Amino acid sequence: MATFRDIHDHLYAAFGPQGWWPAETPFEVAVGAILTQNTAWTNVERAVANLKAGGWLDPATMAEADPDALAEPIRPTGYFNVKARRLQALCRFLLDSAGGRIEALAGEDTADLRGQLLGIKGVGEETADSILLYGLGHPVFVVDAYTRRIFERLELLEPGLSYGRIQAAFEAALPRDPALFNEYHALVVSLGKDYCKPRPRCPQCPIQEICPYPDATGGFPPARE
Repeated sequence: MATFRDIHDHLYAAFGPQGWWPAETPFEVAVGAILTQNTAWTNVERAVANLKAGGWLDPATMAEADPDALAEPIRPTGYFNVKARRLQALCRFLLDSAGGRIEALAGEDTADLRGQLLGIKGVGEETADSILLYGLGHPVFVVDAYTRRIFERLELLEPGLSYGRIQAAFEAALPRDPALFNEYHALVVSLGKDYCKPRPRCPQCPIQEICPYPDATGGFPPARE
């Protein structure tokens, strides 16, 4: 059976470096991590462009804004009123704990900082870990729906595991290297988005030869979302 590292190496050979997360600053990473909840990344790109054009991309500006006004530039991402409040909660946390500079948090203990992020209203495990890994360079593996679907089909994960147990499986199997975790998650997203869909494109999949999942000529077990 293929290992977690085998899957990374096959995906890297197929797709090459992904250059993820696309952002100019750690704060932009954090904003994107909230905006990408329940939407496609193309919508996040539009919203971030709107924020930049309007001079919004600053913790103090966001924290002090009228929520309805802040919701307008992020409208492309959906749930924009909710996300505006979540962005403001994040920005108030940064102002209170780091003088508005998210970079100042980079040297904190990973577990402690993760707990602080999870204490922000609207920040769940995937969002917190995206900020930690992509924004601040902490060695945490980000788990998403693609991760569950792909690695259950590869029979490297049991169905229905919690976020924490999935994360622990990856972190136990791989060197605790932020650059590796960064690239691996981005490669998983590429595979899940274009090939390992709820109804997968198995014949075109770059890891088909090492995957035990039935190919597209037969029936499919139900996809887990």
